[in-house]
Amino acid sequence: MSSPALFELTTSRQFPQWLAEQRVSLAFTTYQAGKLFFAGLQANGQLSIFERTFSRCLGMCSDGQTLWMSSLYQLWRFENVLERDQTSDGTDRLYVPQVGYVTGDLDIHDVAVEATGRVVFVNTLFGCLATLSDTHSFVPLWKPPFIDRLAAEDRCHLNGLALENGKAKYVTAVSQSNVADGWRDRRQDSGCVIDVQSNDVIATGLSMPHSPRVYRENLWVLNSGTGHFGFIDRANGRFESVAFCPGYMRGLSFCGDFAIIGLSKQRENRTFSGLELDSNLERARADARCGLYVIDLRTGDAVHWVRIEGVVTELYDVIALSGVRKPQALGFKSDEIRRVLRIGEAKVL
Repeated sequence: MSSPALFELTTSRQFPQWLAEQRVSLAFTTYQAGKLFFAGLQANGQLSIFERTFSRCLGMCSDGQTLWMSSLYQLWRFENVLERDQTSDGTDRLYVPQVGYVTGDLDIHDVAVEATGRVVFVNTLFGCLATLSDTHSFVPLWKPPFIDRLAAEDRCHLNGLALENGKAKYVTAVSQSNVADGWRDRRQDSGCVIDVQSNDVIATGLSMPHSPRVYRENLWVLNSGTGHFGFIDRANGRFESVAFCPGYMRGLSFCGDFAIIGLSKQRENRTFSGLELDSNLERARADARCGLYVIDLRTGDAVHWVRIEGVVTELYDVIALSGVRKPQALGFKSDEIRRVLRIGEAKVL
């Protein structure tokens, strides 16, 4: 009897062609296994999968040149070291960790960069939005109106962040609890979306919501505890489902007419169990899976998928890298980073 594969990744038959047609590659994280993955294309058109190890990596954002990623107690800034139209062994983006801000274990979830260049992240442990500091673990920017003070208690499990017009606009929280770890008692239907500019709670009744994103005038969100992907009608606060996905959803990105969603298997503990997702999976005669789903926004159909089996059972974030064919990154487990040297533009003394 053969032992199960440590890591196995399969895709829908036309997934590599879809990447080529859209001129996009994907990056996704798993904090459970501590891996940053890139999915792109080899020169022959076949799928390229590349991974690096970073402890408890979670949220990401990128403009194609710079990539930000949170890890166990650091927020990393990677820079692409390849010039325009330059490749290295077929790679057209090589992300090198340039700066690591030591924040302490804040359980940083979503990360975004505003139009001004300010980095904003969800400080889940303290239940607030924060930015970086040269001298402290973080600088608080905003906290929900129902949280009476900053405390390292993960009271409401603030997790998701959406920008609109280049500024932080919406966040998701699992509940409006104001006691330590209180969100775990309100997972089924107490999730909410908050407008951080007005302090208004604009949508309630969600189950473990994650990954709010503003795209094509819609406020999209993953209603993770039910398995439904959809958008919030901002006029009345109602969640409108577009598609059901077979897994616990976290991570949402867009490319043209498509949404890319991260899926996780359910944990065998209280956090992921006892949710409506259980009955929805049973009704669909499906098992929860780990991987990616590509949803056509015009129809709600799942047109492509990536399925992961083995040691990786949970994903957190996924981002689309537009115009990138085969991305890679350097880490610290091997010594390649020692040999990547770049000289900046000379300055006059």
